[in-house]
Amino acid sequence: SRATYSNCPLFVQETKTESEHINLKVLGQDNAVVQFKIKKHTPLRKLMNAYCDRVGLAIAAVRFRFDGQPINELDTPTSLEMEEGDTIEVYQQQTGGFSC
Repeated sequence: SRATYSNCPLFVQETKTESEHINLKVLGQDNAVVQFKIKKHTPLRKLMNAYCDRVGLAIAAVRFRFDGQPINELDTPTSLEMEEGDTIEVYQQQTGGFSC
């Protein structure tokens, strides 16, 4: 008789769902850290909006960066190859003035 592994895909599925989420930190210019748990395939727009709501900033007034690169609202943790515990930095938009 031949051994069957019909339960293997189920086990893989369970393992996959455990790692569907990722914990990320958002570091503001005031050095305050806010932690978020988000699904790896969820657009980061959700995290960005939640952060702005929590700290009372307009999303148009801030920029989010990961590894020095701007984050687009449609980017996901997976598309940016983020790992557990990674930090997103937030910068307030500079308004007025000019650079030489």
